[in-house]
Amino acid sequence: MSQHPLTLPLTDPRTGQERSSLAVGRAPETRAAVAAARRAQPAWAALTPRERARRLLRFADLIEEDAAAYVRAEQAGTGKPVAEAQGEVENCADLLRFYAGALRADTAPAGGRRMPGRESWVRWEPMGVVAAIVPWNYPLMMAAWRIGPALAAGNTVVLKPALTTPDTAVLLARDAAAALVPDALVTVAGDRDTGRLLVAEDIDMVAFTGSEAGGRDVAVRAALHRVSLELGGNCPALVLPDAPDDTCAELVRAVTYNAGQSCAAPARVITLRENYDRTIAGLAKAMSERRAGSDFGPLNNADQAARYDRIVGSSAAGIDHVAGIAPRPGQENGFWRPGRILADLAPDDPAVVEEVFGPVLTVQAVNGIEEALASANSVPQALAASVWGSDTATTLALAHELNAGEVWVNCHLDQSPELPHGGRGTSGHGTDMSVLALTEYQRPKTVTVRLHTH
Repeated sequence: MSQHPLTLPLTDPRTGQERSSLAVGRAPETRAAVAAARRAQPAWAALTPRERARRLLRFADLIEEDAAAYVRAEQAGTGKPVAEAQGEVENCADLLRFYAGALRADTAPAGGRRMPGRESWVRWEPMGVVAAIVPWNYPLMMAAWRIGPALAAGNTVVLKPALTTPDTAVLLARDAAAALVPDALVTVAGDRDTGRLLVAEDIDMVAFTGSEAGGRDVAVRAALHRVSLELGGNCPALVLPDAPDDTCAELVRAVTYNAGQSCAAPARVITLRENYDRTIAGLAKAMSERRAGSDFGPLNNADQAARYDRIVGSSAAGIDHVAGIAPRPGQENGFWRPGRILADLAPDDPAVVEEVFGPVLTVQAVNGIEEALASANSVPQALAASVWGSDTATTLALAHELNAGEVWVNCHLDQSPELPHGGRGTSGHGTDMSVLALTEYQRPKTVTVRLHTH
C-alpha cells in the first residue's frame, strides 16, 4: 500500500461543509484489491448454487440487521431524507435476495441432440473479477444492481464508489466478508483517476454506471474487456389530453425524488397544443407544493449544483415556475436547488438538450402524436420514457414506438428486481436487474460430445 496516500475532503451536501476526508486509492491500492479478488474467485465460484445463494441471503440479512448504520452512511454522502435512504437499504437487501433465488434457476439454452450422434449442452461460467464503478446518486442501490448479479454468477467484485459517497461501500465490504468468502467483495475508494487505474488492472469485466463522458472513457480504456454501461437519460414524458388527473402530481413526485438525480427521472414533458397550458399549470401547482429541504434532498456536490445553475441560467425559457427552498437551521449553505417548471422553449434550448439531473421539468408543445413521438426520440439518450393517457390503444402504440429501454404508462420510476433496466444509444448497453442481468456477468461455454467412437 502507498506510504503517503492522497486525501481529499468529503462534503456534507446538506451544509456544504467538510464532514471528513478520504484516502484516495492509487495504483498500489487498485492492484492489491484486484489481486485479493482474483485469489478469492475460484473458491467463491466453486460453491454450489445452493450454498452461494445461502450466503447471499445472509449478506442481505446483515444489511437489514444494521439498516440504521446504512441509512446514516447513505445520508452522510447524499443528504437524502430518511425515508429515501431507508428505501434504498430495503431495495438493496431485496435485490440480493432476488439474485440468491435467480442464480438457482437454469437460464441456459436447453441441451440435447442438436446433431446426429452428438450430445451438447451449454455451461454458463463466471467472467472472473468484475470492476464495478458506481455513481453518487444512489450509492447503495447502484452498487447492489451491479454486485448482486455479479456475485450470484460466481464472480468476485472490486467495488469503486464515487468520490463523494464512499460510506455505504465500506459497510457492504464489511458484511460481505462476514457472509460470503473473504475478498469476494473488495472496495477501493477514490476519484476518477482511481477508476481509470482500476479499469487498467487485471480484471475480466467493467460494470460502469455514470455519465456518458465517463462511459466513453471507460469503454476506451477497457480495451477488449467486457463492458456493461448504464449512462444518462434525459427522459421524455408524453402527456396526452386525456391523461389521468394525477399525472402532473406524479411527474413532479418522480422528478423531485432524490432531487431529480436519477438517470431514469422524467425530464422533458411533451404535450399536444391543446393540453399545453393546462399541463404547465398543473405541473407548476404540484411543484409549488414541493420544497427542497423539507420534501427532497440537496444536489450531491458543488459541481452538480454548478451544472444546474449553468443550464437553468442559459435557458431562454419564457415561462419559469420556481418552487421554494426550506433547509433546516444550519443547512442554509447546502447544495439546495429549487424545483422548476420551464416552458416556452426552443427545441435546442440547453434545458431540453442537456440533462439537468436535478428537480427540473421542461414542457414542450407539439402538433400531434407523430410529432410528439419524434420529439421524444430526438435526443441521443434512450434510457427510459413514460406515456400518460387514457386510451389504451394509443398509449401502448406510443410505448411500442418510443426508443427507450424502459417505458412506463401512467406511472414513472416504478421498478422491481424482476424487470430489466437498461439503455440504448448514448444511454449505454447494459442490463441491470432481472434474470437477464446474470448473463451480463457470465460467458457461455458449449460442450459437445460424440456419443459413439466405433
